[in-house]
Amino acid sequence: MHRISLHYTLGTAAAPALVRNPLLDLLQAVADCGSISAAARALDLSYRHVWGELKRWEGALGQPLILWEKGQAARLSEFGAKLLLAERQVQARLLPQIEALRADLERAFAIAFDDTVHVLSFHASHDEALAALGDAARGGGLHLDVRFTGSVDAIRALNEGRCTMAGFHVRLPATPGARGASSHAQRTYKPLLRPGLHKLIGFARRSQGLIVARGNPLGLRGLVDLARPGVRFVNRARGTGTRVVVDELLGELGLAPSAIRGYDTDEPSHAAVAHAVASGQADAGFGLEASARSRGLDFVPLVEEAYFLACLKTTLDQPATRALLALLRTADWQQRLAQLPGYAPMQSGEVLSMSRVLPWWRFGGRTAERRSDQ
Repeated sequence: MHRISLHYTLGTAAAPALVRNPLLDLLQAVADCGSISAAARALDLSYRHVWGELKRWEGALGQPLILWEKGQAARLSEFGAKLLLAERQVQARLLPQIEALRADLERAFAIAFDDTVHVLSFHASHDEALAALGDAARGGGLHLDVRFTGSVDAIRALNEGRCTMAGFHVRLPATPGARGASSHAQRTYKPLLRPGLHKLIGFARRSQGLIVARGNPLGLRGLVDLARPGVRFVNRARGTGTRVVVDELLGELGLAPSAIRGYDTDEPSHAAVAHAVASGQADAGFGLEASARSRGLDFVPLVEEAYFLACLKTTLDQPATRALLALLRTADWQQRLAQLPGYAPMQSGEVLSMSRVLPWWRFGGRTAERRSDQ
């Protein structure tokens, strides 16, 4: 059995993989381009270098990586394809941790080289737009120290003083009348949020639904279809806002989780869900449209959501919070947000009355919020 030692470099959020390894980059390029010469051009390397590295790694691993057939396009061997799949799957599953590591390093350098940079600590449900916001913020003297976690855990971290800002999402319209007076979302979030103590900041509107293979070969149109024989589903983990949405939808449909093959199989991020579908390990997952589109998958929209940022009212006047609000209100940021598949600005940068946008406190909520503002 070979012990493989791979060395990685940390890339940027815009890169296909946040951590990069030369061998895996070579394999991905060959798989995408279909020839050694085209792969070399795509990587801005010489043909000789690419050929030599592939042969060197084949010798080190004792396995062929590329199938070399005269007159045919170069393609990965079964071993090469399995190696690439396994590595990319691990990256997808570790995406929140990789992004947290990158945020840690950037925060350290920001503080070390410029003590005027504002740092804002975040715990938030994993979100494509929030990752993009972190990139946009760095150009304006603001660093978002983001820890991606489930929505429930993010709000708990805020309440325990472990962060300044929490990101979470709820279905639209966020009214009891839309889902009954005691929705699953209400039972989950209401005990964690208090009008007057917390404030919400508008961030984005986004689309979630079924992530399916290109062409949607099984013709999946909703959660009911997941109960069909043979359909394999991959879920998000308990404690995530997306899992709350899935459970709420199933409750409305009267569909038992046990009827869905794979309900208890979960992944830690939208990217990992999309990867599971792209690699054929699952027929469908529930997640973001942006995650599906970025991997060439199809998407069946099922819900529109509001993604909010929550903070304590007492932190609204802090310089870092003011800098964030100013960024969210800019036309440049809102245009960038609108370019993400399934996203649109929604009261971006506005400080919102919680009892207005989440009217779970219909009786006494507004009174409590007005009293706390006095």
